[in-house]
Amino acid sequence: MIFVKTENLKTGMRLAKPIYNKNGVLLYDRNSKLTLPGINSVRNFGLIGVYILEPAEPLPPLSREDLEFEQLHTIYFFRLREILDLILKKKPLDDFVPFLEDIIRKYGSLSHRVNFNQNHRSSEDFMYKHAISTAILVTMMTSRLDFSHEKQLTMVASALLYDIGYRYVPKVILEKGGQLEKGDRDIIQQSLEKGLHFLSAYQNSFDFMPQTSALCAAYIYSTNPNKALSPDPSVQAMMGILRVADNFDQLTAMNLGHEPKSELMAMEFLKKHPDAFDPKLVSTLAECIHIAPHAASVDLANGNKGIILVENPVDYLHPVILNINDNKLYDLSDPSVSADFQIVDIMKTMDNRVHISPETIKNFMPDKRLEEITKKFNQDLTIANVRKKSSQQSLADSYH
Repeated sequence: MIFVKTENLKTGMRLAKPIYNKNGVLLYDRNSKLTLPGINSVRNFGLIGVYILEPAEPLPPLSREDLEFEQLHTIYFFRLREILDLILKKKPLDDFVPFLEDIIRKYGSLSHRVNFNQNHRSSEDFMYKHAISTAILVTMMTSRLDFSHEKQLTMVASALLYDIGYRYVPKVILEKGGQLEKGDRDIIQQSLEKGLHFLSAYQNSFDFMPQTSALCAAYIYSTNPNKALSPDPSVQAMMGILRVADNFDQLTAMNLGHEPKSELMAMEFLKKHPDAFDPKLVSTLAECIHIAPHAASVDLANGNKGIILVENPVDYLHPVILNINDNKLYDLSDPSVSADFQIVDIMKTMDNRVHISPETIKNFMPDKRLEEITKKFNQDLTIANVRKKSSQQSLADSYH
């Protein structure tokens, strides 16, 4: 699977991902061969490019939920771009609250972890895609923390709006990726601060907007030692959530000049910097998305390769794996086993999805031992949830 820019598309290429219009209507399904009208449609939609399958590459599996994730990202992309255009023109935002409500309805009531699939980002569209992904993560996290609806609106709005100033960053700087000089970073900071002025025009438009503006300002100025604010405790606490979601998305996204990290490596990075990222909030994020899911291929510290057969819902670093080298099962939740087997990283495909080997998995249907281990994990999860509920309630109280 490769990402091909729009100008390089050719007829006959097979789509690896579906293409939707701004309303979420499916235009071209996966495995469809591009025609000249199809290529023109991609250009007319303003897409930077699309994922294409190699000539002999089979169609990778995607769940219904994964496909819906792709569809919603497309819908949200166009809606956010329209809203930011209106903000820069200082026009009314009649569709802003319905947009926020839709995100909260879709991702604020989930009772299970989701696959946080990433996408390719260019200098033209990364701001929108980053904002949408951050907003989705923030929604799931605030839901786990039992935020009030008003607080959720504040947080999701902040995630969508805080970096509106990227619209003013010169394209030549954006295309440098991670190769930025101090002067480049200064221009980016100035642009982000400039974007805050447009939000002030909407202070009285919505009940949640004053605190949204305060949160966006505090977050943007937190990286400027000369202007860093001292926000009230409520805003300071919400900044912690935004910081975790923001950085996790940036670490795992496919940007120019930036090699994306796997979800596992991104989580380990956040955990190694507890002063910057509240460990309790990092744990909350891990409860919302799959970090080391079932069927993921993994690299082990001893140089072997493995496949996760049973995801550990309590501790993602200690699942049950099939060691490819000796064709044996290992329960890493057993300390005597994990002493010899540690997961180093998750193997990824080119679009940063977990690499799944369906044919291999089919050969290892759950047996009695796996069923017993799964039952044990579920029992551990029940106990852990009881313990966490009290801890999370205390954490959530600090935001209300």
